[in-house]
Amino acid sequence: MSAAVQGERLDTFPRLLARNARQHGAEIAYREKRLGIWHQTSWAEYQARVEGIALGLHSLGVQRGDAVALIGDNRPDWLCGEVAAHALGAMSLGIYRDALHDEVAYLLDHAAAPVVLAEDEEQVDKLLELGARANSLRHIVYSDPRGMGKYCDQRLLSMEELLRLGEAQRRNDAGAYARMLDSGSGEEVAILCTTSGTTSHPKLAMLQSGRFIEHCAAYLRYDPRGAGDEYVSMQPLPWIIEQVYAVCLPLLCRMRVNFAEEPETAMHDMRELGPTLLLLAPRAWEQLAAQVRARMMDASRLKQWIFELGLRLGMRTIVQGRVSRAAHWLLFRALKDRLGLSRLASATTGGAPLGPETFRFFLAMGVPLRQLYGQTELIGPYTLHPPGEVDFDSVGVAFEGVEVQIRNPDEQGVGEIAARSRNRFAGYYKNESATRETLDGEWMLTGDAGYFKPQNGHLVVIDRVKDLAETSGGVRFSPQFIENKLKFCPYIAEAVVLGDGRPEIAALICIRFSIMSKWAEKKRIAFTTYSDLAARPEICEIICREVAAVNETLPPAQRIGRFLLLYKELDADDGELTRTRKVRRGKINEKYDDIIDALYSGAQTVAVDTEIAFQDGSTQRIRTRLQVVEMQPARPAQEGAPA
Repeated sequence: MSAAVQGERLDTFPRLLARNARQHGAEIAYREKRLGIWHQTSWAEYQARVEGIALGLHSLGVQRGDAVALIGDNRPDWLCGEVAAHALGAMSLGIYRDALHDEVAYLLDHAAAPVVLAEDEEQVDKLLELGARANSLRHIVYSDPRGMGKYCDQRLLSMEELLRLGEAQRRNDAGAYARMLDSGSGEEVAILCTTSGTTSHPKLAMLQSGRFIEHCAAYLRYDPRGAGDEYVSMQPLPWIIEQVYAVCLPLLCRMRVNFAEEPETAMHDMRELGPTLLLLAPRAWEQLAAQVRARMMDASRLKQWIFELGLRLGMRTIVQGRVSRAAHWLLFRALKDRLGLSRLASATTGGAPLGPETFRFFLAMGVPLRQLYGQTELIGPYTLHPPGEVDFDSVGVAFEGVEVQIRNPDEQGVGEIAARSRNRFAGYYKNESATRETLDGEWMLTGDAGYFKPQNGHLVVIDRVKDLAETSGGVRFSPQFIENKLKFCPYIAEAVVLGDGRPEIAALICIRFSIMSKWAEKKRIAFTTYSDLAARPEICEIICREVAAVNETLPPAQRIGRFLLLYKELDADDGELTRTRKVRRGKINEKYDDIIDALYSGAQTVAVDTEIAFQDGSTQRIRTRLQVVEMQPARPAQEGAPA
């Protein structure tokens, strides 16, 4: 798929699109569901819209080297706008749709973006409210005109108006777009991609299109896809892995990208299509597994018996590397069809480790799930399980052209993961010091701890190096490993495992409100809010049983000694999680320091009197007492290996 193989300059996204439009113009490039109907767009139509947007942006004064920001849901206009920006020689900057004002202001100011392509009224409101904090912003282009009539800001124009500007420029100069494509270079920075930002504001990794394309071509050699494949874009488009799957891979292999009507209908829309390729973040796979288990709570005893039997059969055979035919016909054939997973030829997860129990569940179902691993700085995924070598403890082996090593390994071979690839980022935008800290010559220091499995050479990622913990008694453990085990429970949405420098391991747990509230209603347990439900003794009893079950799977020294149910869900808007749902441990320790101290003080309850702020600006005062649950004590702590 590389430019060299094809014998032409295919080192930018717009050039790949032009090739597809020229050779496969009538073929479907993407679909979007609107008002219950799937609308399809050909490669030729895709190309025409990109050309119109690029010429329109040029008429607005966007120059080579400028940043064009995009914010909103996963929509075709995001794809077209991003490729159009690259055609101009501008850099695309994706901003998460639920990013708050401060983060949006920081990113726009840092990149000095003169134009934002915004989806709808919600995002336009956010941008207009920034005021002087977005001094560089000259134009806001919106795709959805609903609710926009009330504005009179001169910076606003609709996507249709932008396309009319582009059409006028095309009539005046028919060769303008062709010259744009010809003047572009794969060595230019095309994408400013936000890092996860687990400690502070996200950094902007500068990604060159030529290297991006070469990396994705290597991915396709490892996991071949083609024009017959269907992909549903459900992960946020600013995320590097979705940039690979929804933007670049389709341009290379012509797989079709499908856009759901709304984020809330994505799973339903996916079931309609039956995709052959699926990428979900670990949290989404965990939610899907939890939903299946929750539905079984309402099923008849016969169906529950069939489910448990099928699951046992399936789990037994995956140890042997195969799928149980009996379990398939008894349970999983119908279940996969109901979930829209029947046609899957490739399913992946990445961004954070997926708990082994969740992994086993889907493998038992016959879902060809594999885990990938990578960083924004190395253009996303660069390891994956080889076909037929799925290992739910590992993230597979490196692609062609990527080297991985373990720095400063301990006696058990655990150390910091470092990776080297020609196709890496060009540094952090306007942040040379951070670039120097991340790179060691040609190697990138990932900040993750891991080791190679001696049996098969697969890479195992344990946790962030800075998050590996040790109790005051010398017991080493991985908080993330234990958290993943807890989150396999359908009743637990999030967990933060504590214990670094403390006498024992403890946990803050957030209930999965959608399932727990359903259970409470069925049991006629009265409650009003999340906080009220989490404080109910019946709920605490259920979670206690689940924690006890997880403890049985852990070495005695690494078991959870006590926990409490938090009065609210962890939220990215409160800085507790990143936009890709990784826990910001520093923020948790700072925000809940009083609760954490009380958890270790021997107190039976913890008093809470605080306010919760919502996106609409309203607040709610929370006054409650959190119950500290003491688990049965483990054996005396000993020096232990990382989980």
